[in-house]
Amino acid sequence: MRSPTFVALLAGAVLGSGAWGQATSVQLASGLTLPNTVVAPAGDFERLFIIEQRSSTTGRIRIFKNGAVLPTPFLSVSPVTTGSEQGLLGLAFHPNYASNGKFYVNFTNSTGATVVREYTRSAGNPDVADPASARDILTILQPQENHNGGWMDFGPDGFLYIATGDGGGANDTGTGHTSGTGNAQDITSNLLGKILRIDINRDDFPADATRNYGIPASNPYVGVTGDDEIFAYGLRNPWRNSFDRATGDIWIADVGQDAEEEVNAIAAGTLGGRNFGWRCMEGFRCTGLTGCTCNAGALTMPVHTYLHGSNNRCSVTGGYVYRGCAIPALQGFYIFGDYCTGEIFARNPQTGAVSTLFTISFGVTSFGEDAYGELYFVRQNGRFYKIVPSGTPNFLDCNTNGRPDCWDIADGTSSDNNQNGIPDSCDPPCPADFNGDGFADFFDFDAYVDCFENGVCPPGKSADFDGDGFVDFFDFNAFVGAFETGC
Repeated sequence: MRSPTFVALLAGAVLGSGAWGQATSVQLASGLTLPNTVVAPAGDFERLFIIEQRSSTTGRIRIFKNGAVLPTPFLSVSPVTTGSEQGLLGLAFHPNYASNGKFYVNFTNSTGATVVREYTRSAGNPDVADPASARDILTILQPQENHNGGWMDFGPDGFLYIATGDGGGANDTGTGHTSGTGNAQDITSNLLGKILRIDINRDDFPADATRNYGIPASNPYVGVTGDDEIFAYGLRNPWRNSFDRATGDIWIADVGQDAEEEVNAIAAGTLGGRNFGWRCMEGFRCTGLTGCTCNAGALTMPVHTYLHGSNNRCSVTGGYVYRGCAIPALQGFYIFGDYCTGEIFARNPQTGAVSTLFTISFGVTSFGEDAYGELYFVRQNGRFYKIVPSGTPNFLDCNTNGRPDCWDIADGTSSDNNQNGIPDSCDPPCPADFNGDGFADFFDFDAYVDCFENGVCPPGKSADFDGDGFVDFFDFNAFVGAFETGC
C-alpha cells in the first residue's frame, strides 16, 4: 500500500477539483479475442496481462509489453466451455510472484464447473508460463452457464479472494438453486453468490484432492454454522471487483436482474459476513423473493445504484479507485462503467456523487490497473484502452522529466528516502541531514561529531557548519540547533 503521506499529498493537491472532463481514453491495441481482464503483477512496470475469454474452447492470457501485444500467449487454457459468460474469467498473481512465479486463473471447465487453478511461469522465459505446472485449487459446480463471476485477487492480508455468481438462470431459482433461499442466501454447503477467502499457502484438506487450500482463521463462519470459505454473500453476479491499493477497501460491482445495477464496498479491516441482499433485494429494490428480509438492518446496502430505464444502461462493469498520479483530479475517485452504453463513471469519494467522465461505446467488459496505479479498460470487440488526462496534463513533475513524480518514485527512477511523495532531488536541502540519507537522526549527529573531531566528513560536507571559514564551537552549536529543529 502507498504511504499515507503520499496519498494525503495528492489528495491535498486536488481537493476542490472536479473530476468531470478531466479524463479521456486512448486506444493501445486491437484484435484481441473477447478480452475481459487486465492485470499487472506487483512491481512489474513493463507489462500488463490481458485475458482473452475464449476462442473456440481455448482461453488465453496475452501480454502487452513495449506498446504491443506479444504474439505468443503467456498461457493457453483448454478446454473451456463456450457459453456467453463462460471461458477464462479471472487472473491473480501471488503476492510473491516476483520470487515464486505463481499465479492463479479462474475458468469454466468442459463440464461448466468453475475451476481455480495454480500455474507458475516458465524457468527460461518470464513472458511464458509453464502449462505443466497446473494444480487445481478449488472446483465449484455451476447449475447454469451464466453468472459465473470469475474475479480473483489477493488482499492486503495475503489471502486470495474469489467472486462467484449465484449459479445463473434468473432470480436465483430453479434446478441447482436452493429452494426457499436461492444460492446467494444459502451459506451452508454452497459457495455460489459469494466472496470467498482462502489461504493458498497451505492445505487444510490433504485427504481431499479437490480442496488444495487453507481456511483463514478470521473467516466469519469458522467454528459456526456456515461454509468456512465464505467471506461475504448475497451477490447475484459480481462482475469485476477490486482492492483500493491505498486503503485496502474492497469494491464489488454486482450486475442486476433487469432493473437496477449496484456497487458495494467493504472497508478494510471490517469483519466478514456481510450480506448484500440478493435475492430479496436488487440494489435498493425489493424483489418479492424469499431468502432474506428486504431492507433488514442485517443487510449491507449499496454505496451506489443506477436504474436501467430509457438511457439504455444495462449491466455494471466494476473498476478501481484511482491511485495513479497522471490525473490528479481523479485521485480517490472510484472509476467504473456500464457495459451497454460504454459510459465511464467516476464516484466522488467525499460526496458519493457519480457523474460520467466520458463515453466510449458498447461492450466495456473490464477495467485494469498497472503497477503505477494508472487505469485501463477493454471492450468485447477486442480493443484495449488507457485512461489518460484530457487537455494539458497537470500532474506533479518537479524534476521536469515529463513523467509524474510518483511514477519516478515507484519504479526507482527517483529516490524518496523520507517518503514524502517528492523525489529527493526536488526536496530543499535539510541542514540536519548531515549524512544525506534523507533522514535527520542519530546517524547524522554521529557523522557530524566524527567530521568535527576527526575531519572524517561525508562527501561534500564540512565541519564548518556556519560557513565562517573556521571550525570551532560555534559550528558545533549551529549543528545542534539545526538537528533539534529537524527537517
